[in-house]
Amino acid sequence: MRLAAIFRPIAIVLLFLAVFAAPARAEEDIRIQEEIWALPLPLPMFAYLVRPVGDGPFPLVIMNHGVSLNPTDRSFFPLVEFRDAAKWFARRGYLVVAPVGSGYGAQAIDIPDRALFGPFFSKVGKCTNPNFHDAGLAVAQVDLWIIDYMAAEKRIIPRDVIVVGQSAGGWASIALSSVNPPQVKAIITFAAGRGGRVGGKPNNNCAPDKLVEATADFGRTSRVPMLWIYIENDTFFGPDLSKRMHAAFTAAGGKAEYHLMPPFGNEGHFFIGSADAIPLWSPLVTKFINAQK
Repeated sequence: MRLAAIFRPIAIVLLFLAVFAAPARAEEDIRIQEEIWALPLPLPMFAYLVRPVGDGPFPLVIMNHGVSLNPTDRSFFPLVEFRDAAKWFARRGYLVVAPVGSGYGAQAIDIPDRALFGPFFSKVGKCTNPNFHDAGLAVAQVDLWIIDYMAAEKRIIPRDVIVVGQSAGGWASIALSSVNPPQVKAIITFAAGRGGRVGGKPNNNCAPDKLVEATADFGRTSRVPMLWIYIENDTFFGPDLSKRMHAAFTAAGGKAEYHLMPPFGNEGHFFIGSADAIPLWSPLVTKFINAQK
C-alpha cells in the first residue's frame, strides 16, 4: 500500500473514545474525546489527540515526548503518553496533540543516511561533539508542521497555541522558542534537556557545558514566555545543571520562570507522566497560562 493511500489529506481517525468527566469542578464538566490520528506531515507520524466534544475551533496544546537511544526501548514506546496531563488540558478547553516521534513504536528503526530527519531523528551525536542545537530544532520543526496542519484543517485558533515538552521534548520546546513562532503564546517544559544519564548512570550528563552553551544560544533570540519545571530528584537533569541552564538562558535574553519541585517518587524525571503529580504542577501551570491572556 502506498504511503499516499495511508496518509489522506485529512488525518485518519483510528480510535474514537468519548470520555465523560467527573463533575467535581466546573472545568471537569466538559466532555472530552480521545482519538489516534495519522498526521500527513512531511515526516508522517501518529499522534494522540484529545479535545472537548464539539466542532471547535479550539486553542491548541502540543505535547512533545522525550527520547530513548535504545531501539528496543523505542519499539515498545507507548502510543499514548502523558494521557492524564493531556486530558487535564482538554478539560480546560484545549485541543491537545501529542505526536509520537518517528522511530518510535512500530517505526522504531534507524536509517543513518537521513541524519536528523531519519526515522529516529533529532540525534545529538557523540558526547565528544554533541549537536544539541540542531537536534532541538528538528523536533521544533515538527511542532510548526502540526500547527500549520491543524490550522489548515480549521481545528484550532491559530494564534492561541501552547507547547508543552518533557525531557528531550522540553529541549525541543526551548529550541522552538528561539524562532518565536507568532502562533505560540506560551511554552511549558518539564525536566527539559538532552544527554542525561549517559550509559544509564544517574547524574552522568553528556557534555553539560555544551548543553548550557546551547541553552544560552536559544535564549539570545527567544522571546516567548516560558515556564520551566524541574524536580529535585531528577537524575537526568539535576538541580545544579537545570539552574545553570536557566541562568544562561535568561542572561542571554530569554523569558523563563524556573520552578524546582520537591522530590517525587523514585525518579523525578517522569513527573509529568504521573496522574498523582497533576495536583502539584497544575496550580503553577494555571497561574502561568492565566498570566499570558
